[in-house]
Amino acid sequence: MTDEWRELDYTDYDEALRFEEQQALTRSGIDKQNSILLRRYRNFRTVADLLVEAWRSHPDVAAVSLVGSVARAPWKEVPRFQPYRRERIELWHECGDLDLAAWLSGTEDLDGLRKAKNRAASSFRDEFGGGVAGHQVEVFLLQSKTSKYLGRLCEFSRCPKPGKIECLVPGCGSTAFLRKVQGFRWRRETIAEDRSVRLFDRSNGFVRRASALPLPQQNDEF
Repeated sequence: MTDEWRELDYTDYDEALRFEEQQALTRSGIDKQNSILLRRYRNFRTVADLLVEAWRSHPDVAAVSLVGSVARAPWKEVPRFQPYRRERIELWHECGDLDLAAWLSGTEDLDGLRKAKNRAASSFRDEFGGGVAGHQVEVFLLQSKTSKYLGRLCEFSRCPKPGKIECLVPGCGSTAFLRKVQGFRWRRETIAEDRSVRLFDRSNGFVRRASALPLPQQNDEF
């Protein structure tokens, strides 16, 4: 390829990129992006329901709550991505993952909980073919009677996983598939009533569907 053709290719690419950004900044483009962001809320909440359903039969699971941004009503903010960040255009908050808190009466079968989590996530597809990967579901494990933080449910298929630097964190794997994260500090306010939504409580049989939580109205034909 000559330098002349190479320059022409780059020029065409720049023009296509500018056109794409211009379209993204139109009202239709902004509505489309907002629809995508709200769809992430719906998808994560639906997977939370699937996971709770899978875990209800596990005797060690005493309770489960939805925590983090997926548990809250969506809010508008300037996103991290372009071209909206450059133009200071606010969109619905971007949910990066699904956070759950699980209260356990025992930690003997964390691998069983991990496998159930991954099966629940992999079984989901929305109407556009989108899904939720197992690694996008973060589970914080707590002691059932005291709410003492124990660690996270490990994502790896083996404990320890050969070659994984995460497994070298002190205390990680002292209980099989109980992960410790370097520098992470659990905050008890994460499970406060105004920051979380209880989805399951074995003590009283309570079950609530995360997918029933309200979301703003948005055209979702995209």
